[in-house]
Amino acid sequence: MVKHVILWTLKEEYSAEEKAKIKADIKAGLEGLKGEIPGLIDIKVNTEPLESSNCDLMLDSSFDSEESLKGYAVHPKHVDVANTKVRPFTASRVCMDYEN
Repeated sequence: MVKHVILWTLKEEYSAEEKAKIKADIKAGLEGLKGEIPGLIDIKVNTEPLESSNCDLMLDSSFDSEESLKGYAVHPKHVDVANTKVRPFTASRVCMDYEN
């Protein structure tokens, strides 16, 4: 199994209310991909970090293989979510992929 973990920070220009809506939209969009992409085992987005955190949200996903992860990266449904719900609103992204 391959894990794909991403940490994002939202752009500072948004109010707390706007950030809450953005995070909810990202969560719904990404979690809505479960069952839609071959090899995607599980996908969860955490939008409620503790105050000690230095990021705004986290993607925690699992794939059956590295090839499935590569397919996810270019899958049209994922690309649509990334381009409409994630990238326009995020200031930074950190990713770690690893075999579990």
